[in-house]
Amino acid sequence: MGLVVQKYGGSSVADAEGIKRVAKRIVEAKKNGHQVVVVVSAMGDTTDELIDLAEQVSPMPAGREFDMLLTAGERISMALLAMAIKNLGHEAQSFTGSQAGVITDSVHNKARIIDVTPGRIRDSVDEGNIAIVAGFQGVSQDKKDITTLGRGGSDTTAVALAAALDAEVCEIYTDVDGVFTADPRVVKKAKKIDWISFEDMLELAASGSKVLLHRCVEYARRYNIPIHVRSSFSGLQGTWVSSEPLAQNTQQQGVKVEQAIISGVAHDTSEAKVTVVGVPDKPGEAAAIFRTISNAEINIDMIVQNVSAASTGLTDISFTLPKAEGRKAIDALEKNKEGIGFDSLRYDDQIGKISLVGAGMKTNPGVTADFFTALSDAGVNIELISTSEIRISVVTRADDVNEAVRAVHSAFGLDSDSDEAVVYGGTGR
Repeated sequence: MGLVVQKYGGSSVADAEGIKRVAKRIVEAKKNGHQVVVVVSAMGDTTDELIDLAEQVSPMPAGREFDMLLTAGERISMALLAMAIKNLGHEAQSFTGSQAGVITDSVHNKARIIDVTPGRIRDSVDEGNIAIVAGFQGVSQDKKDITTLGRGGSDTTAVALAAALDAEVCEIYTDVDGVFTADPRVVKKAKKIDWISFEDMLELAASGSKVLLHRCVEYARRYNIPIHVRSSFSGLQGTWVSSEPLAQNTQQQGVKVEQAIISGVAHDTSEAKVTVVGVPDKPGEAAAIFRTISNAEINIDMIVQNVSAASTGLTDISFTLPKAEGRKAIDALEKNKEGIGFDSLRYDDQIGKISLVGAGMKTNPGVTADFFTALSDAGVNIELISTSEIRISVVTRADDVNEAVRAVHSAFGLDSDSDEAVVYGGTGR
């Protein structure tokens, strides 16, 4: 048996009973002959509570100290889990991100992993211990400051450690039984997907699916680390995310799994839309707009430019971005208004994005027509459209998102005939 990296989210270790349940699962893997490395998130809503506390003390806390505060949540989880494992008669050692060798850049609150040097982790598991690592954190390469990795950081930590340790698999334990064809909180008849490619999972993650985040899947694809998404609340097989369509379990080892035409429907209500009105329709104007956004370190998603009005020679450019970055984007564009030459800005944070994802779309005619027919039949108006070879995304009103997701899910025959999907911890994360 080889080395396995397991990651447990906040809902899995939300209280003492959850920690003890997780400890039993980890010990079971150890008894089955695996070397085990575990990555843990903070307990329940600990991180949110720490953020609220920081905001009560300081409306704009310094990045370095904010990171120092937030990493406390994972350190609590790792120590308690190590105690629970020892209570079951097995040796465990806990490590912070820096002790585990997670090296990052110097960007506080959303650092990126540069390298992983897991010498202490390797020594620990070779000595027969279960290594427990605090997720979501690392240490900056230049200043040696504690850093946090931002949203989905614990998943990224787990995959990065799996790659550095040459693990057989990275198991991501959450409060749902795997990756579903839609968010089970919105579509009760969503189906669990047995296998999905890295590419399709990347599109779902980028389109709003919250089970796995984009950075984690991208890291796994780069180093070809299979991910097994499953629930810590049940013993069911979950969803395998990998490069090859194989059923990765002991009952069906090596059996081909046919890839579906449509992998799933994702949605995202965390974005806003900015429209730059009255942009001169000449070379360099779009570049000036998006250079301004880039200099403000803001990531954008969908972009649409209207046809230029013949009488004025002006056009409008709309794009979507995270709501949290909306004010920063508006301020940056206003500061550069004269240099760009636009008339005004419009901001709308009451939008939602619905995406249909599937590698088989490009070879199956009619998918696009069926998608838009389903939205039309549901009375959903479309504001923006974006496509790729394996994805169609549209922006609608936020109030229409749930109805749109259910309509598209049913239109493509994705509804399950069996039991409804279960969200054990109530969040789907």
